[in-house]
Amino acid sequence: MAYKPALPFQKTKEMYHSENKGLVLGIMAGAAAAISFFLIWYHKNETHNESGTIMTLHGRQLQVLEKLNGLVISVEELKREIKFLKEAIPKLEELVRDELQGKANAHRISPSHRATKKRKAETACGTPDNTSSEEAESEGGYITAHTDTEGESEEEKGWVISSGATVVRSEEETKLANLLQNVDHLHGGSVDDKKKSFRLLLEEKEQYGKHARFLWRLARAYGDMFEMTTDVEEKKKYVANGKISAGKAIQLDAMSAESHQWFAVMCGYMSEFESMQNKIKNGYLFKEHLDKAIELKPQDPFLYYLNGRWCYSVSQLSWIEKKVAEALFGTPPTSTIEEALQNFLKAEEMHPGYSKYNYVYLAKCYNKLGQKSNALKYCDSALSVLSVTNEDREAQKDLETLLLTLKP
Repeated sequence: MAYKPALPFQKTKEMYHSENKGLVLGIMAGAAAAISFFLIWYHKNETHNESGTIMTLHGRQLQVLEKLNGLVISVEELKREIKFLKEAIPKLEELVRDELQGKANAHRISPSHRATKKRKAETACGTPDNTSSEEAESEGGYITAHTDTEGESEEEKGWVISSGATVVRSEEETKLANLLQNVDHLHGGSVDDKKKSFRLLLEEKEQYGKHARFLWRLARAYGDMFEMTTDVEEKKKYVANGKISAGKAIQLDAMSAESHQWFAVMCGYMSEFESMQNKIKNGYLFKEHLDKAIELKPQDPFLYYLNGRWCYSVSQLSWIEKKVAEALFGTPPTSTIEEALQNFLKAEEMHPGYSKYNYVYLAKCYNKLGQKSNALKYCDSALSVLSVTNEDREAQKDLETLLLTLKP
């Protein structure tokens, strides 16, 4: 068969089927593209709408969200605290139990508790109570001395050891008190007794030299020795040491009337040997400490007697002595016979027949005031007093001189 060329654009059956297949595929591809484009557009619009909605929601509910967030945080903290408490409660129970147990044990082993029960038992059995004032309980309720130590622990024995120190101090205090009582008794005795008192104080000075009660008595003993000796150098030595002792006593106890009193006395004694300048200076010191002693012990007639002596001496100062005092201290001391008389009368009122010298000075004051009858009256009173001490003998000399001026 001869070959025939094909006419242009002539389709065969196979070609028709091939073109239909390509068309379907193109349509499907276009549809898919269209659908994809639509989906992209839809999702884009949807995204814009959702963003706007979220922004609107955020603007309206921000405060609510913040409060909710704070609430969540608070709940978390509360949960942590609850957990901590659950862990701590068992430990707290243990601590309370130990504390209560410790107090119960302290009550059982307390020496004061046991000693109290023992004293009650002894009282019930009729046992005499030998507890002294040194066994008084302290503020903590513990016995300070003679605590029963039988069956005590080492810690309780430590309390007793410290209490024992208190007993030692008490014994030392008792020894000092006995010494001072003996010294006071000897001071009121004879010349030999006063010398013995002085020796005792010197022997114990190293041990008790830091006690004001001891030191002012030592100063007083130096004063006794000053009165009993006639040697001028010894007098100076005694009065110098006496003033030092009284001064130390004042440093240890500024509220001790006796310390001020004997410091003033030493100043008065020293004026017998000093220059006019030192005499006036000691006069000021005498008055200062005497006034303090009277303030602290206003019931002592001896202090008013001394004050009367000071007033009398000042009233009799010479013109030159007053000028020296004015130049040294700005204002000279001043007093009058009337003031001296009132002090001597007060001493006599507080203690009638107080001293021979007090009567003599009463007579001197009345004589200065021109009251001769009263002066003679007290001269007679002075004559009735025996001269026992050196001071009494000095008073007798002054009395005899005064009587020569009073009697015609």
